[in-house]
Amino acid sequence: MNKIAVGGAQVAYRVDGKGPGLVLVHGTGGNSEANWGHLIPALINDWTVVRPDYSGSGMTCDEGKPIEVKEMAAQIVAAAEAAGVIPFDLVGFSLGSAISIVIAADYPHLVRRVILLGPFLSSKDPRQKVQFELWRDLIRTDRLALSQLILLTGFSPTFISIQGNEGVSAIIDGFMSEINWEGMARQVELDLSIDVSEAARRIEKPTLVIGCSHDHIVPSSQVKSVAAAIRGAQYTELYTGHLAHVEKPEEFILLLRSFLLSSDD
Repeated sequence: MNKIAVGGAQVAYRVDGKGPGLVLVHGTGGNSEANWGHLIPALINDWTVVRPDYSGSGMTCDEGKPIEVKEMAAQIVAAAEAAGVIPFDLVGFSLGSAISIVIAADYPHLVRRVILLGPFLSSKDPRQKVQFELWRDLIRTDRLALSQLILLTGFSPTFISIQGNEGVSAIIDGFMSEINWEGMARQVELDLSIDVSEAARRIEKPTLVIGCSHDHIVPSSQVKSVAAAIRGAQYTELYTGHLAHVEKPEEFILLLRSFLLSSDD
């Protein structure tokens, strides 16, 4: 584990592999190991993979102030620069996709290609606003219920059913133990206020936007609006819930490799 000072934060990041840079940006309540760790063996022979923990997650420490998307973007960029992987391919998941949109727009000289999994532009959608408000309230009052809710909305029904009762309990226990709850509460406040629509329109890098057919956290209709906002973006869909890279990691890796290894700069 490495750390770099960025503003008032000590940003933790992991570096694995060899080759050109690949930066992975996790989602709300996640961290660089929980979201991406299981994918690293499939990536390290082709890329130097950098996995930062932004504020509120993992081993990153900060002053506890409200989280701003541009500050999170600066944290990710600083970790990539410290790891010596400039320029880099950029993969963002959920809130990490919103942060990645800002990086691609504000630091275009650092980015080669962009993959956005389950992205959203803003929290203006009424359903999404209710969802994040519910997350915020359950973090305060019933974290077990929130872990159960994330399971139900984050995975497809088929995936949940085939886990069996023990598998489902293990996933929920994992959420309970791995999530930095106070940090997630701060990230949810960002989810409720974020708007990266203008940044999306400024992206001029090859971009792949991935929606998920059973996504009840960021429905595919919202993901398609992200693709429409980015000039020349490609859109594809996985037959999964929001946590597609967990539910069907092989299919996600196949999309990632195909796009990153075949796209023109």
